Amino acid sequence: MTVRSRIIGCGSYLPANVVTNDDLAKRVDTSDEWIVARTGIRQRHIAADGETTSDLAYEAAIKAMDHAGVTAEDIDLIIVATATPDNTFPATATKVQNRLGVTGFAFDVQAVCSGFVYGLTTADMYIRNGQAKTALVIGAETFSRILDWEDRRTCVLFGDGAGAVVVQAIEGAGTIDDQGILASRLHSDGSKYELLYVDGGPSATQTVGHLRMEGKEVFRHAVTNLAGVIREVLADTGIDASEIDWLVPHQANRRILDSTAKKFGISPDKVVVTVDRHANTSAASIPLALSEAVHDGRIQRGDIVILEAMGGGFTWGASLVRW
Repeated sequence: MTVRSRIIGCGSYLPANVVTNDDLAKRVDTSDEWIVARTGIRQRHIAADGETTSDLAYEAAIKAMDHAGVTAEDIDLIIVATATPDNTFPATATKVQNRLGVTGFAFDVQAVCSGFVYGLTTADMYIRNGQAKTALVIGAETFSRILDWEDRRTCVLFGDGAGAVVVQAIEGAGTIDDQGILASRLHSDGSKYELLYVDGGPSATQTVGHLRMEGKEVFRHAVTNLAGVIREVLADTGIDASEIDWLVPHQANRRILDSTAKKFGISPDKVVVTVDRHANTSAASIPLALSEAVHDGRIQRGDIVILEAMGGGFTWGASLVRW
């Protein structure tokens, strides 16, 4: 028998404050038409004053645990993927752990927009080697805190939110008919640092800093890298692109989503899209989209689902899951 990691519950949380493109047009030189045409984004959620990344993560975690039917006593690992932690240290995951009353171990992963795929892959490794049986993987961000609200090229792109999944060990036959995570691939390329980064940090500047991005270059690399990593997980499993039931991509830009789906002949109605309502929530975007598609009944048990993302670093990765 083969140990597999099966996603048994999903949850999400979005701050109550909704900021539309028209709202942003009052702050910077932009318009709803300009933003929608280039990104597909129409609105985003922004955390309230005093509302932290751990607050968002906790709310999403509670919903995921309820959906999975597990309690704090069942969880033995918490991974929070975030680029906007509450504090430099300790890990935001330990703050969530304390609020939930979970024992075991907890830590953060930082791969920016790829963070959830990195976190899910890491949890899968711990489960498969027997160090954990039930893991809580959370993507949570308050990107509004690192935006330059005078830079119309970047401030219109991002939002805040959190999504979470509960992942549990199950026994499988070791074939692609098993439920659970069937394949994952991760990559990074530090030579592309200057294309997407934050110009601050405790060691470099002793400040938080703001996000800086060369959008056209990021777009070009994203289209190529995401197609490549999807091909890898398909090759690892022997599954054909025509067998993909759902593509749950990182919600960065509608044009990237459309381009990736087109490369693999995936019908637009099989791509889970939330970027229009959530904007880019970095590590939170995949679990937010996944939770929506599971709870509204689109994703069903037995479906082949691909999760994929690219973020600063560059980092990128994909997981192929039989739901």
